[in-house]
Amino acid sequence: MRITNILFTGRLVKELEGLLNAEEMLKGRNLRFLWEGDVSYEALEWADAYVAFHPTANFHFGNLKWVHSLGAGVDRYMALGDKWPDGVLLTRTITSFGHKIGEYTLSYMLKELQHHDTFRNQQGRGEWKMVSPRSLDEMKIVVFGTGEIGQELARILAFFGVQVDGVSRSGTNKDHFCKVISLEEVDDSCLRNADFIINTLPLTEETEGLFDERLFGQLNQAVFVNVGRGGTVDHGALLDALDRGVLKAAVLDVFEEEPLPTGNPLWSHPGVTVTPHISAITTPEEAVVCFLETLEAVESGGELRNRVDVGRGY
Repeated sequence: MRITNILFTGRLVKELEGLLNAEEMLKGRNLRFLWEGDVSYEALEWADAYVAFHPTANFHFGNLKWVHSLGAGVDRYMALGDKWPDGVLLTRTITSFGHKIGEYTLSYMLKELQHHDTFRNQQGRGEWKMVSPRSLDEMKIVVFGTGEIGQELARILAFFGVQVDGVSRSGTNKDHFCKVISLEEVDDSCLRNADFIINTLPLTEETEGLFDERLFGQLNQAVFVNVGRGGTVDHGALLDALDRGVLKAAVLDVFEEEPLPTGNPLWSHPGVTVTPHISAITTPEEAVVCFLETLEAVESGGELRNRVDVGRGY
């Protein structure tokens, strides 16, 4: 497949323009770097490759051969549904997301185990009261999603002696997990003793609203961390689980609507920590490396480990 006309858009467009204009590999190709609001019908007709975090509001496939997501998630592309043509390749960005999410998750685990909030509150009261920290190697973690991100997260946690179990669509065993079960096998026997539940799953028909009243009801004072997709969680059920005490706390980095709207009850609930989708940010430099490697593979017919199965949605 030969790629000649490449359209870039989205929040990194100016950084990408500065980094890519000097790339020898792109000499002889036609590149356009446009803000989302400037992407016209004609620009989409012109392009045979589209590179962005998500489709523009006026997106159409035109003459596209290849779509490359600048993020790991592709749910907004999948929302195009049955409009996706058979001949259009979809790839996603793979960088150090797993490592970044491992550090993000580990920071909140240590905050919980080392009682940071407790000691800060005691300091404000001038109170000296010992509370024993807990160790990472005492923890049982269940990670939903055992792809590249989930495996790297499990590797990092296992290094500290954490018992890490996995949940995936197939239940196939993966490196760094003590065991992996399928989504259909999830019940209170695998959840009731978990200290942390970490979601890294993509948003698909199968995972939409997965974390609901039934699932949260099987927990016993676990902390829930969502670094997957907001649409996988019923936030009403999550708030109810916090109020009933079956869920100890929630750390949420992704939401159905972003930015999270003002007035949403997640902002003010004492058991919820909100972060603005920063657990695994794509840097311009990482985006460029992955894009160029993917372009080379697309044109040479090489292996595309970041190819998306549009039927599955990941």
